[in-house]
Amino acid sequence: METDNILRRHGEAIDLFGDRVHAVRDDQWDAPTPDTDWTVRDLVNHLTAEQLWVPRLVRDGATMEEVGDAFDGDVLGEDPVGTWDRAAVAAVAAFSEPGALDRQVHLSYGTSGAAPYCSQMTMDAVVHAWDLSRAIGASEELPGELVSQALREVEPYAAELSKSGMFAPAIEPPPGADDQTRLLCLLGRRP
Repeated sequence: METDNILRRHGEAIDLFGDRVHAVRDDQWDAPTPDTDWTVRDLVNHLTAEQLWVPRLVRDGATMEEVGDAFDGDVLGEDPVGTWDRAAVAAVAAFSEPGALDRQVHLSYGTSGAAPYCSQMTMDAVVHAWDLSRAIGASEELPGELVSQALREVEPYAAELSKSGMFAPAIEPPPGADDQTRLLCLLGRRP
């Protein structure tokens, strides 16, 4: 996938998740999500922390060890929406810097290109936008091009994600399932 397309899809996925964050009502932060271990706040905290890592890894070239536990625990504080917004803007800016997607990043599983890392972050934001949508009662229909990109991204390693314990086991999609249903089933969600 070309650089402009990677960046465009990433920005769209971050905007999609951000739209859902802005739709969370005050009484929904403790609501359950499709991931039974997370509340809405936990889910938004997870995605926000992921965005906080991006400038350190992509722009600064930091290693996991150098970042350490800086983004562990509650990163949302008293202003979850504002914290998300700032983290999202910083992540998009770091990936968008000239030459950023040509860099190498140091991730938990080893060194990777920044472009594949950006694609993984896009997929994660898309899937979690669905999780957040379901949790807060927003529209669960995701943009088709984002879904197709996320599906292409995750298909090669979905089985490994399930084995990691970080995702529920895949569910067999119904015959003739669309890309969104296939994506969600592949990642253990029940559409």
